[in-house]
Amino acid sequence: MTVSAAMQRYAAEIYRLQEDHEQVSLSLLGSHVESSAQAISIMVKRLNKSGYLVHEPYRGVRLTPAGEKIAMPALRRHRLTEVFLVQIMKYDWAAAHELSDVFERGVNEELEERMDHLTGHPTRCPHGEPIPSKAGVMPVVKDMPLIDAPSGSDCLISRVRTHNMEKLNYIGELGLVPGTPFHLLSCAPFKGPLRLQMKPQDHVIGYELAVSLWVEVAKQGTGNKLPPGKNA
Repeated sequence: MTVSAAMQRYAAEIYRLQEDHEQVSLSLLGSHVESSAQAISIMVKRLNKSGYLVHEPYRGVRLTPAGEKIAMPALRRHRLTEVFLVQIMKYDWAAAHELSDVFERGVNEELEERMDHLTGHPTRCPHGEPIPSKAGVMPVVKDMPLIDAPSGSDCLISRVRTHNMEKLNYIGELGLVPGTPFHLLSCAPFKGPLRLQMKPQDHVIGYELAVSLWVEVAKQGTGNKLPPGKNA
C-alpha cells in the first residue's frame, strides 16, 4: 500500500504521544488531531492493516518499527518548519507548533530542502525536539525529566515538552529555553516547588511547570528526587 501524507501525519502524532504513553488511546489521539472519531477509526484500521501499528482494543495503539519509519518524514517536515517559522519568519516559539501543523502541508521536498539550507541544517526544533535526518534517522537525545533530577545537579534545558501556549509563553519569560544552563538548588518532595539557580536571577517553579522541562545533567547532585510524574 502507498503511504499517504495523512498516514505519515497520523504516524508522526502517535510517535510523539507514545514517547509519554505506553499505549496511545484513540481518545488521546483524537485530542491531538483535527479529525472526527470516525476518521480516526478508519485511519487506525488502515495503519493496522498495513502493519504500521498494533491496536489493542480498550487500550490503544502503538507503532511498529515500520510505523516509526513512516513517521520520520512528517516529523522532520514539522520540526523543520517550526525552525523556519521562528528563525526566518520571526514567529514566536509558542505559536510555532500550531502554525506548523497548517504550513507544513504545503511543503514539498524542494521547499523542505530550501528551509533546511536557510536555517543552517538544524538538528533540534525550537522546543528542543530532535529533527530526523533526511534518511529518516532520529538523533539520540540523552536527557531526562527535570522532576527526576536530584537536587544539587548542574543541568541544561534540553527540551520543553508542551504545546500549551500559556506555558510556553511563561517558560519563555523565565528564560527556560533549550540550551539554558542552571543549578537545581532544591526540589521539595510531594510535588513541591523547585528552585533553579541561574543567571541573571534564580527562579522558583511549580511541579506542574517542571514536568514540561527535560534536561541534560552535566553533574548529578545527591539530593532528594521528586515522585515520578507524567509529562503535561
